[in-house]
Amino acid sequence: METGSPSHESRSSLQPGQIWLDGGVLACACPDCGAPMSIRLWLRLADCWRCGASVELTEEQEAEAIRLLQLWEAERLQQVQQAARSIQPSLRARSTGQGPKVPTPPRWTAEVPKSAGQPMRSPSRQAEERREFLRQSIAPRKVRSLWQVIWDDAPAWLISLVFHLVAFLLLGMLAAPGGLPPPAITLSTSINYRDSPGEEGLLEEREHLPNEFEEAGLVTDVHLPAEQDVGIVDQFAPDSLGESLQPTLPMAAVADRLSDVLLSRPVAAIFAGRDPSVRSRLLAEQGGTNETEAAVARGLRWLAKHQNADGSWSLHAFHLAPGASGDEDGLGQQADVAATALALLPFLGAGQTHIQGEYRQVVLKGLNWLVSHQGPDGDLRGNGIGDMYAHGQAALVLCEAYAMTQDPQLREPAQKAIDFIIRAQHPAGGWRYEPGQEGDTSVLGWQLMALRSGKMAYLRVPDTVFYKASQYLDSAQTDQYGGRYAYRPGHAATPTMTAEALLCRQYLGWPREHRGMKAGAYYLLENLPSPKKLDTSQPWFYYIYYATQVMHNMGGDFWRKWNEAMKATLLPTQRKTGSLAGSWDPTERYGRQGGRIYTTALAICTLEVYYRHMPLYDPLPILAQNVQPASGNANETAKPNRSSPAQNTP
Repeated sequence: METGSPSHESRSSLQPGQIWLDGGVLACACPDCGAPMSIRLWLRLADCWRCGASVELTEEQEAEAIRLLQLWEAERLQQVQQAARSIQPSLRARSTGQGPKVPTPPRWTAEVPKSAGQPMRSPSRQAEERREFLRQSIAPRKVRSLWQVIWDDAPAWLISLVFHLVAFLLLGMLAAPGGLPPPAITLSTSINYRDSPGEEGLLEEREHLPNEFEEAGLVTDVHLPAEQDVGIVDQFAPDSLGESLQPTLPMAAVADRLSDVLLSRPVAAIFAGRDPSVRSRLLAEQGGTNETEAAVARGLRWLAKHQNADGSWSLHAFHLAPGASGDEDGLGQQADVAATALALLPFLGAGQTHIQGEYRQVVLKGLNWLVSHQGPDGDLRGNGIGDMYAHGQAALVLCEAYAMTQDPQLREPAQKAIDFIIRAQHPAGGWRYEPGQEGDTSVLGWQLMALRSGKMAYLRVPDTVFYKASQYLDSAQTDQYGGRYAYRPGHAATPTMTAEALLCRQYLGWPREHRGMKAGAYYLLENLPSPKKLDTSQPWFYYIYYATQVMHNMGGDFWRKWNEAMKATLLPTQRKTGSLAGSWDPTERYGRQGGRIYTTALAICTLEVYYRHMPLYDPLPILAQNVQPASGNANETAKPNRSSPAQNTP
């Protein structure tokens, strides 16, 4: 292949995938429309400016692109060497004197008037001077003290600096002691089944602010600056996130940054990794790669394109969204509340909120739609399928958004959603499709995740609800130690329900060394994911979503083995080209019910595991400093001081 740019006539005959080099820029022909596509070699990705298609380079194309770049560099080096050789003969002729001689102008010399020389000293005078010099050299010198050496030899600026430092230290020692203690966050996963007196007093009511929202609950008339047409993949990739990301920072610097995040606003400690200034370092520390972040970026872009005009998403009609191409491949059943909640979760997991981020307008519209469809009693089930599934997922979104932003206008909708979950719990501790039904492990998992996020956001969540949920899990376990779980009590254990139940056990206080926790983790390792298994009748996307969080918390060899299998399953199965680029095919049975939005949202959240939640058992040094063990009641949480709540302005 040629390293230069092909002519207009030759471009029309280029085969799809053929690569050429145009002035140092790699390009190839679009397989859909034939237009030139710019290649980003580090992502192994080519984007078409005309039709928007994205194509992932094969290994052969990547090798060919590298070869073209090497040839181009070699040609440039050869041109420089030829130019240097053409200059050397003239320089050599000048140095040997063979070239034309140029007359040298006469040099000007100053005329110094002659003066009488100094009189010569006599030999006796010279000998006496030499003796005096030797006497002074041999005589012992006076030893100076260290202070004299510093005082005599130190520069003036250094003496001034030391003087001012001493003065500042003295002023600091004379300052009056006392003052308010620094804000701190106390994190606890232990559960006490007894309600503590004065529990409601732990949550101080915020100062009432004028209601800037419409009756729906959130601002709907927000004028944001027009979004620039930028490459979303480049923006989210770790190497191009901007100066705020410092992937070469030591872990101590990351801890300092996390301290700033935790102390600047009362964000729940478990969500601190979503801050963009520490996300890149956590990605590298926890086993993420450029490929996982590129997959997350492509997935978020696909979800944003398929948002409805009113801010919702539709499992059954995403092809009708304003930004969609009309492709109906992967439609699911009707459940707009569940679809909207599932689609918002990966945006929040990437640190995108309705206040800041590239997708803040997408998140704002989605939150507006959810709150506007909440009932007066907090009900978020909607009119489609899913029932308590949909409510738990929507409540989780509202609690996470409130925990990340502390927006006071989100507190009431989130609290009402939590209250509805509490009222819907069965006396035996579980939840099912309708409020008050005997529970199943699948629905219970979403409700517990929402309740846990509500607790982290300082909402009112009584400990009795966790105690009863733990009793249900005891009834659903199928072994003596709690290492395997069934969909309902009396049923057979499955890997999917075991993964979901183990994550609940972790947040209910089970330590990593618990016998049932280790037995369950080994059981999950016996059921590693793979691309071939995604085509079976098992709910693999659902399973991978929960099991990845469990193994991330376990750490060590459990996490290393699982992480490699998870990446090898999700990365190659993401669609890379066409209108569906960035999504995952709903191949397994439950994926076909939920559709492409369901599988894509769960896959993105899974690939965000490196920073979406902080590791539960291995906190970073900053969490060890600012998070202290609770005394046994999960509500005993020190609430940071805030002078003013976050304003709901993008």
